[in-house]
Amino acid sequence: MTTSRRNFLGLALAGLAATAAGCAAASGGTTKTLRYQGWAGQVTPPELAADLGYLGDVTLQWVGDTISGPQDIQSAATGQVDFGGAFNGAVVKLAAAGAPITSVLGYYGVDKLEFNGFYVLENSPIRRPHDLAGKKIGMNTLGAQSEAMLDIYLQRHGLSKEDIAKAEPVALPPVNTEQSLRQGNIEVAVLDGILRDKALARGGIRPLFTDYQLLGAFTAGTYVLRKDFIERNPDTVRTFVSGVAKAIEWSKTTPREKVIERFTKIVKGRNRNEDTDPLKYWNSWGVADNGGVITDKELQLWIDWLGGRGDIRPGSVKAGDLYTNKFNSYAKGQ
Repeated sequence: MTTSRRNFLGLALAGLAATAAGCAAASGGTTKTLRYQGWAGQVTPPELAADLGYLGDVTLQWVGDTISGPQDIQSAATGQVDFGGAFNGAVVKLAAAGAPITSVLGYYGVDKLEFNGFYVLENSPIRRPHDLAGKKIGMNTLGAQSEAMLDIYLQRHGLSKEDIAKAEPVALPPVNTEQSLRQGNIEVAVLDGILRDKALARGGIRPLFTDYQLLGAFTAGTYVLRKDFIERNPDTVRTFVSGVAKAIEWSKTTPREKVIERFTKIVKGRNRNEDTDPLKYWNSWGVADNGGVITDKELQLWIDWLGGRGDIRPGSVKAGDLYTNKFNSYAKGQ
């Protein structure tokens, strides 16, 4: 059964509020060990930083894998892990629900190499924004980045709220989205990374638009920590943030094949029976600013979008209150 976009967002916000209400202060004391969740078959910026020796005396403790950014930051908010990362819209939602979290570093985004594309079949009659009325658009999660991009795309082409509501986002597992498009179960597929590249190599599809074409390069997600954790462990947080920032810059300045070679070594070395083939399709983390430095505009975009939809109360959060760059060595002088 397909979940409607409004019902999904309502359930998501209810869950975030419950998470915020349940946040209990973590036990006192400083720590040099950070608990975190990984992603199967992938290397995250903190994992690369640790492998490169950029975290100094700070160590990472893997507690399992996640498949959801919102779940990851909720786990950070409740103290189950020490840091988590998600799409900035999810960060805004969680903060608006009262969770005591602070973003400290941008870790993924959109650039000319790393982007989400909205694809249709080659012979599709869909050519312009108005053609999306009544059409099903398959994406990995409702109420998140892909749906935001869809709304912004339609808004920027002058569609009314009523017309925008006629487009039908549908939540699909990413591995099934291309097949659903080719079988005619949906009219538009949101694809990125390896799934996008493989689908394009098979041919028969064309882009309607991409988020890079829509907004240019931007950092889309941040790592968050609990405020009380930051207060108790400022030196640990500084080492962590600056080390991960350095790893992000290393990935930008190192030849792609060398980055992939390093990723492959890391994944094989942790002995979790993971497939390393998808690593060959890595192009970029898409972090826009040097070292993942965060700016107001990266969060304000989602504050405006969520507020305009009624998903958060206008004025309930301010972009500048949601993050800090003081632990990031790349932010000095800014």
